Amino acid sequence: MTSTTAPAPEKPKQRPGDRVFSGTALFAGSMILVTLAAVTIFLVLQSLPGFTATSENASILQSNFWAYVGPLAFGTIWASILALIMAVPLSVCVALFISHYAPRRLAQGLGYLVDLLAAVPSVVFGLWGILVLAPAIQPVYAWLNTNAGWFPLFSGTVSATGRTILTAAVVLAVMITPIITAICREIFLQTPVLHEEAALALGATRWEMIRMAVFPFGRSGIVSASMLGLGRALGETMAVALVLSASGVISLQLFTAENPSTIPANIALTFPEAYGFNVNVLIATGLVLFIVTFAVNALARYIVSRRKEFSGAN
Repeated sequence: MTSTTAPAPEKPKQRPGDRVFSGTALFAGSMILVTLAAVTIFLVLQSLPGFTATSENASILQSNFWAYVGPLAFGTIWASILALIMAVPLSVCVALFISHYAPRRLAQGLGYLVDLLAAVPSVVFGLWGILVLAPAIQPVYAWLNTNAGWFPLFSGTVSATGRTILTAAVVLAVMITPIITAICREIFLQTPVLHEEAALALGATRWEMIRMAVFPFGRSGIVSASMLGLGRALGETMAVALVLSASGVISLQLFTAENPSTIPANIALTFPEAYGFNVNVLIATGLVLFIVTFAVNALARYIVSRRKEFSGAN
């Protein structure tokens, strides 16, 4: 009895176009790593003198680098968290309205409007914040301080101009809302129709269907969209620089004129007149922001990877 062996499968023949596309894709993916490594090396090398600088060789320092960057890092994270608290619920609600409640024509128009808001330059939001929002919201601050001043966040002397950390956070929330909304809308629209119809067939209301079918499917997408918006808020420069009246303190009070600044806004306002070790100090603060942003993205990837079995990723 003779045994026959199966012929070895022939390798598919690569055409020149396939090789060009494969090489181009590999080059593009490699350039991301090369660019990230180049930015990291530049920041580290230029930051080393700034980490050890003192008030004797850097005029922008009061004592040392860590006392200088501490309030800036706090202000960056505090303003971004405030913006995220305001933007995420609004974005999810708008995305749900567009994807599951609005008529098709209205939903299409609102989708275009959301995408258009995401393309507005940040300086426009900054001008709106300083010229329109701050004067309009200042009486609200005064009322809250008078009637709820016992709450620590609402205490202190109210700013006469309205250019506070909360105003900057509101501007940031308006800026990141279109980004989060657009991503959540696309995630909600990808919910399997069979899951939605099954929930409705069992007698669920539309809200119960969304809670049982849409939210579990889009949980990881909501987290990813929120972290992307947080990254945008952490790195925002011009809008915060225009709106915020900063004094370099660490304070949780939302309505006072003494507000912590943010790292990007401080770099933008200080760098044009910086020289010598001052430049290294500012680049070192940029490295701190780079590390914070990298940590935020890593945390988002970790959360999404843990929740992917409950979403549409599988």
